[in-house]
Amino acid sequence: MPESYAKASTSPPLRIRTAQRSDGEPLGALSRAAWSPLHSVQPRPAPPYEPFFDDRHQPSDYLVAETDGQVVGFIRLVLATPLACNRHVRQIQGLEVAEAARGRGVARALLRAACEAARRQGATRITLRVLGHNAPARALYEAEGFAVEGVLPGEFLLEGEYVDDVLMGRALTA
Repeated sequence: MPESYAKASTSPPLRIRTAQRSDGEPLGALSRAAWSPLHSVQPRPAPPYEPFFDDRHQPSDYLVAETDGQVVGFIRLVLATPLACNRHVRQIQGLEVAEAARGRGVARALLRAACEAARRQGATRITLRVLGHNAPARALYEAEGFAVEGVLPGEFLLEGEYVDDVLMGRALTA
């Protein structure tokens, strides 16, 4: 059974665990349903859909949130780069919550679980990138101790608008 990383006090109870290969289909469906230009630089997904897990996206990279056995969110946590001198840094590369589960603390619980998992892996720092116009995500990250460490102005052209790429990070202190 996969290791459980965190529990949040929501109703119904929220369980966060490491993804399993069998989570691929529900995670893919959640990702497609949650797609928005608010947080994605990729085009809207269209059939035929690629598998959720592939050579670059392994189940061990993901923490999954579930309630009553249903997947309601996920976060991807990976090495920031393949460089040995950067092994102390983990990077969040995706955080999604099902529409029906939003506003219940799922994203916050996933973020905290990712920080805890990164600490267990020996990381001392965690980073992420967020689109400048994604105010809800930026507010969550700031509330959880992340600070803006850089901005790439107008880095993406999304739906006819130039959008900043905001780099955020924080130390992982005990």
